[in-house]
Amino acid sequence: MRNMFFFLKSLSRSVHDDEEPQEQPELSKTDGGSNDDDLCTSLTVWRKSLLISCNGFTVIDSNGNLVYRVDNYMGGRPKELVLMDGKGNSILTMRRCKNLRLVDTWVIYGGEVGDHCTSEKPIFYVKKCINILHTNKSNVLAYVYLPPSDKRYAYTIEGSYSHRSCKVVNVKKRVVAEIKRKDATSGGICFGLDVFLLIIKAGFDPGFAMALVLLLDQMFS
Repeated sequence: MRNMFFFLKSLSRSVHDDEEPQEQPELSKTDGGSNDDDLCTSLTVWRKSLLISCNGFTVIDSNGNLVYRVDNYMGGRPKELVLMDGKGNSILTMRRCKNLRLVDTWVIYGGEVGDHCTSEKPIFYVKKCINILHTNKSNVLAYVYLPPSDKRYAYTIEGSYSHRSCKVVNVKKRVVAEIKRKDATSGGICFGLDVFLLIIKAGFDPGFAMALVLLLDQMFS
């Protein structure tokens, strides 16, 4: 597993060496409101934890640096996910709503929250799109809401997570983040679906984009 991590680091550097320098987005923004949509950040997402006993994710930037990680000690469908930076500091906490019925819904909190988070205010809700009649022509996977209201969504997530082809779209129909396949076979290693790209437009928070990836994985894996 360690060898795979170092391989991804070297591959990430070599892939991005041929690209033009890219400006890093401001982490405090999530509206994707940049005047230049060509500026973006590209992250390599590995659907594995660096800890052998855990499930999770490892995320590497274009310089080969570890920027995000998820280490899930619980198997199956966990009730809580914590997104950490490369040093292990908690950035976002995602919790499955307790009042689940037919719809898979998650609440996103900033930082790390305790066992009882009644005093914590969520920053986003993410709800899986369920279409019983199968008439969803827009291929919407999930809706992202700003609390306290769930009447009007702030973002939609469209595409197919199982094919690693998704777009996060804001209310102005602007794509603010994308998930793309990273198909390659090198040194006897075939990436398949476990390694893919997360492209974030300037002005959209990369950490929040990665949180959406985690929830898509829970909803559609």
